[in-house]
Amino acid sequence: MSTWFDTARLGMFIHWGHSSQQGRELSWPMVGGVFSLPFCKDIPVEKYYRTVNTFNPQDYNPQEWAYLAKNLGVEYAILTTKHHDGFALFHSQESDFSIASTPYKKDIVREYIEAMRSVGLRIGLYFSLSDWHHPDYPAFTEADKPYRFEQLPQPTQQQWERYIQFMFNQIRELLTNYGQIDILWFDGSWERTPEQWQAQELAKMIRDLQPHILINDRLPNCGDFATPEQFIPPQAPAHLWETCLTINESWGYNPDDHHFKSSRQLIHTLCEVAAKGGKLLLNISPMGNGQIPPEQLERLKDIAEWMSQHSESILDTTPGLEPWQFYGPSTCKGERIYLHLLMKPYETISVRGVPIKRVKSVSILADGTPLTYTSRCAIMDSLFNFDPLGELTICVPESVINSFATVIVIDINSSLT
Repeated sequence: MSTWFDTARLGMFIHWGHSSQQGRELSWPMVGGVFSLPFCKDIPVEKYYRTVNTFNPQDYNPQEWAYLAKNLGVEYAILTTKHHDGFALFHSQESDFSIASTPYKKDIVREYIEAMRSVGLRIGLYFSLSDWHHPDYPAFTEADKPYRFEQLPQPTQQQWERYIQFMFNQIRELLTNYGQIDILWFDGSWERTPEQWQAQELAKMIRDLQPHILINDRLPNCGDFATPEQFIPPQAPAHLWETCLTINESWGYNPDDHHFKSSRQLIHTLCEVAAKGGKLLLNISPMGNGQIPPEQLERLKDIAEWMSQHSESILDTTPGLEPWQFYGPSTCKGERIYLHLLMKPYETISVRGVPIKRVKSVSILADGTPLTYTSRCAIMDSLFNFDPLGELTICVPESVINSFATVIVIDINSSLT
């Protein structure tokens, strides 16, 4: 079934929790860190959870987040409603281990949803299946360190039945208390089998409550789309996919992590993902007070500026030319082909396999500057083929080069007249 998600290209991921006050990654510091997060340092479990009692993000302004997302060209947003540490950013009847028990008290998830919905964004909720705080999971302790992916603390049968009921009930709360939810983005499934998670039963409950919802592939064997992490597949997958990406090396706010991707790198990644028909879920890491770190904000503003002139080549597009036709990412929409130049050309670029007799114009997307071009094809095709495919050589002067990524538009007539 075709959905809005088929041609969505840009989403915003928001990793935020009580540990953001400490400038620490969500969840992973309490289990000793993990190899994929180089700036995530070990911290005693008790010290990690200490900031639950002080979480009071007075500068949290979800409407500002929403306007920022809208200006970026974001089409959907996903917030960590509950990470592996078990702390819920929503009010829950199932547990008092939530934002309701903090000095802030207000339902952060509700505020986020209302703000994002007000600017027309689709609503996504992240939820961790694993819960390192719940006693029936069971809870992770200092004695369980170091974290071992294959050797985890195991519950009794009675404990697990109670936990599963608790988990189902919290997910039901998220899907019944906030109106339409467009995406449920699971994580943490590696710790148990699909049968233990009761994945099929959970998926049925979810779709019964929200028939139009999309579920990611981290609910085992039940997903609508794949989620490669920090990675662009070398070949475009045949199915729906989304890559989630951090701006530096951390998901949560970490002031020690200065390994930021440049604005140019992030824009190039967006172009490459769109050209392969994927979605870029770009992560932001709010600080404990609710503000977005200035280094991230600077890059987001650069992306927004570039998108203000080039979003047409990204949003609601489909993959463009084959790699042999153009050496770079390309997309298309109707009779328009968008070429994304990620490197400065040596005076000209070549595009192959296009209907050269139907080329209407070639121009710069940002300001409409026309570009000169020549065309050629095989001599016999030129003589006897009514609508031959050939090669365009496009002149690209230095004056039209964008400092982040230049986009060229080829307009094709739908038929020869």
